[in-house]
Amino acid sequence: MQASAFRDVVDPATVSEYRAKGFWSDSTIGMAVSAHAAERPDRSAYISDLGESSWRELDDATTRLAGGLVAAGLAPGDRIAIWLPDGPLVHVAFLAAEKAGATIVGLGARAGERELAHLTRRTGAGFFLSGPAQNGRPTAPLVSSLRAEGTPLRHLIVSGVTAALDFEIRLDGRDLEPARLGFEDWEERRIRANDLYLINSTSGTTGLPKCVLHTQSRWQYFHQRAVAHGALSADDVFLAGVPAPFGFGLWTSHVTPILLGAPTVLVERFDPEAALAAIEQHRASVLCCVSTQFIMMLASPALQKRDLSSLRVMFTGGEAVPCERAREFERITGVTILQFYGSNETGLLCGTTLEDPPERRLRTAGRIVPEMQVRLFEGELDVTASGRGQPACKGPATSLGYLEDDAANAELFTSDGWMRMGDLCQIDAEGYLEVVGRISDFIIRGGKNISAPQVEADVATHPAVAHAAVVAMPDPVFGERVCAYVELVEGADLTLQALIDHLSAHGVSKELYPERLIVLDELPRSSGEKIAKGELRRDIERRLSR
Repeated sequence: MQASAFRDVVDPATVSEYRAKGFWSDSTIGMAVSAHAAERPDRSAYISDLGESSWRELDDATTRLAGGLVAAGLAPGDRIAIWLPDGPLVHVAFLAAEKAGATIVGLGARAGERELAHLTRRTGAGFFLSGPAQNGRPTAPLVSSLRAEGTPLRHLIVSGVTAALDFEIRLDGRDLEPARLGFEDWEERRIRANDLYLINSTSGTTGLPKCVLHTQSRWQYFHQRAVAHGALSADDVFLAGVPAPFGFGLWTSHVTPILLGAPTVLVERFDPEAALAAIEQHRASVLCCVSTQFIMMLASPALQKRDLSSLRVMFTGGEAVPCERAREFERITGVTILQFYGSNETGLLCGTTLEDPPERRLRTAGRIVPEMQVRLFEGELDVTASGRGQPACKGPATSLGYLEDDAANAELFTSDGWMRMGDLCQIDAEGYLEVVGRISDFIIRGGKNISAPQVEADVATHPAVAHAAVVAMPDPVFGERVCAYVELVEGADLTLQALIDHLSAHGVSKELYPERLIVLDELPRSSGEKIAKGELRRDIERRLSR
């Protein structure tokens, strides 16, 4: 790959504008690690099942793995697919790729073979970095099958990782001795703030994922907003429950803690009891999790038994934040819940802050961020003045769009370059945004549009319901009817009639009543931990066909 294909992928005028305004800078995440290694070498960077890893150990491991990538033949601008569990090694790998000058292809830890094949082929990855096994399966045969499908990959396996971040490296089954380069060599190779830093995927629930293009600059800006909204500092201790390759997980376990120099507690696979124990043990002050995860913690008997007094702020999102449950979580723990509204593609459009009153924090997505220039659209028509429409933005947090996908980019952008969200929103006179539905998540029953998120929010108020997802159920008369899938609180049961009685008692409109209730032990989830509605739509079709 030629250097121009990944170097300085943002136009110079935009770079100059945002640097002048202080939104972007020349520094990188890896540079921050090296600075912390010099200034606070023995302070914890990551805390995991392995133990505590210091900034010096993180910096040394990064250089060693970067040397392994160079020894394997990686050239600046090459793309490396990274498939690792959510522990310290995935962060070492991201930092090593940055130092060696490679663009990261971020693969979700729970990705299946079909998704891996699609993403490695679609991105043109030439290298595949993993452990010896993932999700209970050896990775070498998997990579062999990807090669057999026509994706030429050099497979690097990192094994024997310790708390001090020592490890062994093998390339295609052979031991590999890392290359040793000088400071100037690394500085010449490394990814810069406006190079193509990362290609990750949408955590979409239907079809194959799309590939989103990132620079580090957009995440530097996001970091600034997170620090301002949550009054974050190096004295905080983060607990991150979201997978690192996706936007929410990326800034909460990689970007912001590293730029601050704050320690991060990592959980390889989220478990509510283990997360609560880790908060108590490590005195975590900043909790980062999707709504599903904090609801799981709220339902756990351990919540009342743990000392959670260290918690100060919780960032949540990724799906609708249920107001009453969020309020209850705040009451029990004393934490203040914040969220950003945006997507992997757009970054943030708005967010709540510590200064917002509780009703605003928990019932809206916060105030619009001025520099993100948010507008509202109906198709190509700007309807911002009406206060209701599909939001779109231009600003320092946005990605570069989708990789070589004209059709997807045509849906993502308006004709004059505004990047769309997939929601229907309203913005009030004070600038607070509220999501009132998804553009593509309506059930059309007899010509009536029914918002699936609205029905989900209503169903979730029943005390027996732990999680809810609502999808369209095909119907020969009305076209579609409302079908609710639920996970129940442990030991509870629920019938459709009991649910309807509950909704009726709470004044819910009859048109929002589910017409079928299906109880599952666990709702299916995508790689990004969101509920996989595509699977549920296929499930109800199978049930109806039987």
